[in-house]
Amino acid sequence: MIRMSQSTTPRHGPPAAPLPQRKTAAQGPRVLKEVRKHRSFASLRAITALILREVQTSNGRASGGYFWAVAEPAGGIMLLTLIFSVTFALPPIGTSFAMFYATGMVPFLGYMDISNKVASSVRYSMALLSYPAVTFMDALLARIAFNAITQVMVATVIFTAIMMTSETRTDPQMDLIAIGLAMMILTGAAIGVMNCFLFEAVSWWQPLWAIFMKPFFLLSCIFFMFDDVPQPYQDWLWWNPLIHVIGQMRRSFYPQYAGEYVSYTYVFGLGLGLFALGLALLVRYHRDLQNS
Repeated sequence: MIRMSQSTTPRHGPPAAPLPQRKTAAQGPRVLKEVRKHRSFASLRAITALILREVQTSNGRASGGYFWAVAEPAGGIMLLTLIFSVTFALPPIGTSFAMFYATGMVPFLGYMDISNKVASSVRYSMALLSYPAVTFMDALLARIAFNAITQVMVATVIFTAIMMTSETRTDPQMDLIAIGLAMMILTGAAIGVMNCFLFEAVSWWQPLWAIFMKPFFLLSCIFFMFDDVPQPYQDWLWWNPLIHVIGQMRRSFYPQYAGEYVSYTYVFGLGLGLFALGLALLVRYHRDLQNS
């Protein structure tokens, strides 16, 4: 009896072929998109939580809470405006010294507040940065957003109060005012991000910066016009970005004031450049700074 030879082929056929490469490749972008969406949502939640934390901690123990975060700087500027209005009868432009002084003081103090708060954002949120869900970028963006909104509200309260209580003979241009506020916010955020790195990396930079900023109250043309500064000092002052911010704010209220020296290219270019440089340094060294 002849036995038939058994085939070497497995009984159940050849092994299953792998999935086509094109399906795997098609799934890759979808998975990556889902991961990015999840991370973006988590970052948005972290930023929102940090902003709410800022609202609660800003005069949170005082009766009125966040109201004082707006009322305190607005009241201080209005009080100084009233005092200087008595001392200086006629402003260099317009008829109301209160409005002239406010168009210089509001963007200057707004810049100072944003830059100082952003510069200390990582140090302020250092305890929260140990959690994986919170990054230094979340802390930066939360402080920039919170303080930018606060300063816009302060400016709105001050300018509205002055225009309702005195004859200013101004013609506010809302589009130009918006550009001036954007210049103020970007300049403050850019300097703040850069100092956020330098304050932690260089121990002596923070007190040196405080000394360096003292004369800027006088060098930013709050009490006088940039056009009245003689040469060569005018050319030197032009490099101060606050000159352009204050000039933009003044020509927003005084249409007869040309302010031809105001350069959007310089302010936005400098602001974006410093913001990008400070952010790159923080991305590279933020873990070293947290552990130091």
